Amino acid sequence: MNSTKRLMLRLVVSIAALGPMVSFAADSSAPDQLIRQLSIETLDAVKSDKAIQGGDVNKVMELVNDKVMPHVDFQRITSTAVGRFWRQATPEQKQRLQDEFKTLLVRTYAGALTQVKDQTIAMKPMRAAAEDTEVIVRTEIRGKGDPIQLDYRVEKTDAGWKIYDVNVLGIWLADQYKNSFAQEINAKGIDGLIKSLAERNARPAPAAKKG
Repeated sequence: MNSTKRLMLRLVVSIAALGPMVSFAADSSAPDQLIRQLSIETLDAVKSDKAIQGGDVNKVMELVNDKVMPHVDFQRITSTAVGRFWRQATPEQKQRLQDEFKTLLVRTYAGALTQVKDQTIAMKPMRAAAEDTEVIVRTEIRGKGDPIQLDYRVEKTDAGWKIYDVNVLGIWLADQYKNSFAQEINAKGIDGLIKSLAERNARPAPAAKKG
């Protein structure tokens, strides 16, 4: 497994902290409180859900759609990953890019959730002014082995604070894909990227790792 795949494996395991089976009542009045509550509830839920631990992609997708998306600005994550080409995309292409990118991430991270066992979340001090509308909430996932840096970019909206990017070990999620997406678009256009993502998503999900 190359370094990029190892990084993505850590990334998708850590993204468990975004919130499968999280209550819609999560407190979004303060960004650090939102992240703390989502993280604790999620880690507890994953540990007790055998289907998720077994890599049930359909269940993970259902949970993400129902529970995670209310707290995530996924359009902003996708547009950042697509970069300057986002402005060139039609509304239909933007929706398809968003749908396929979300499916790709969920499928990838579903296969890694078997590794979520004894992790805990540690919040780091947040440096932000009361009037800030975009902040970074810094956390650390602790368990066996070295701690995993897990930071969130969140924005204040009319509906409360929303997550719009995730940083694992110093690399932001959107940046992780930006170069490969740009290469694909330069070679085959926006529709080419959509087709490539759709083909990857159509492949059988990798078997869950046992033990």
